[in-house]
Amino acid sequence: GICFVLASLLLGGVQGGAFTDPASPLSNLSGRAAGVFGLAANDIRISGLMHHDPALVLAQIGIKPGVSLVGFDAEESRILLESMDWVAKAEVRRSFPNRLDITLSEREPFAVWQMDGQYAVIDREGETMSGLNPLSLRGLPLVVGKGANVAVADYVNQMEAIPALMQKVQAAARVGERRWTLYLDNGVKIDLPEANMDAALQRVAELDQKQNILSKGIREIDLRTKDRIVIALAEPVDPKADEKTSELQPR
Repeated sequence: GICFVLASLLLGGVQGGAFTDPASPLSNLSGRAAGVFGLAANDIRISGLMHHDPALVLAQIGIKPGVSLVGFDAEESRILLESMDWVAKAEVRRSFPNRLDITLSEREPFAVWQMDGQYAVIDREGETMSGLNPLSLRGLPLVVGKGANVAVADYVNQMEAIPALMQKVQAAARVGERRWTLYLDNGVKIDLPEANMDAALQRVAELDQKQNILSKGIREIDLRTKDRIVIALAEPVDPKADEKTSELQPR
C-alpha cells in the first residue's frame, strides 16, 4: 500500500511538472538528492581561459553547480570541448565525490579575416574562432579576401621584419590567392608581387627611410613588375592630366 502511494505521488509529480518547474520545491530534486550523497557538482574549477567566458565551457558539457554528476563522462566532455573551434586542447577530471577540474588551452587570436563582408577572428593556421568578437581585438592585423586566412602567417612573418611599415598598414587584401595589396592608414595602396615579397617590402622601406616617399602625396606604389617601381601620384602634377605616373629604377 505504501509503495503504491509513493508511486502515485511520483507519477503525479512528473505529469504535473513539479520536477521541472523552477518555482516548485521539487525542482532539481535529482540534483539535490545527489548532493546528499556527495554526487552533485559543487566544486567546478576551470583554468586556462584568456579570452572566453567560463559559462561557454559549462554550457558545452551541460553542467552547472548543483546538478547531479551521476552518469557524467569526463572523456565525452573532453571531446565536446575540443570540438569547439577556439579550443586547442582540453582536459576534464572528476574528483569524487563532487569536484570537476577543467583545463583548457585556447587557440591564440592571430588576425581578423574579412570575407564576403563578414569578419572573423582566426588563429595562426587560419582557423576561425567563433567565440570571439572581432571588434574587441582591433590590434590584430586585418586581412581580406579568399585565401587570406591560410596565407596570413607568412604575411605577418614578412611584415614583422619591417615594423615601421607594418605599423602603417590598415589592411592587407589577398588578390587571386597569389599576392597581397596593402592599404596604408594614409590612403596609399601598395601592390606587392607574387614572388620575392620580402625584397619588395624592403625596397619600399628603404625609399621611405631615405626619401620619405610614403608621405609625399602619392596614391599607389606598384611593385608587381620585377626591378621596377611604378608610382601613381595622388594629385596630378600636370594641370592638363588626370593622373601622372613616374618610375623609379632601383639602384
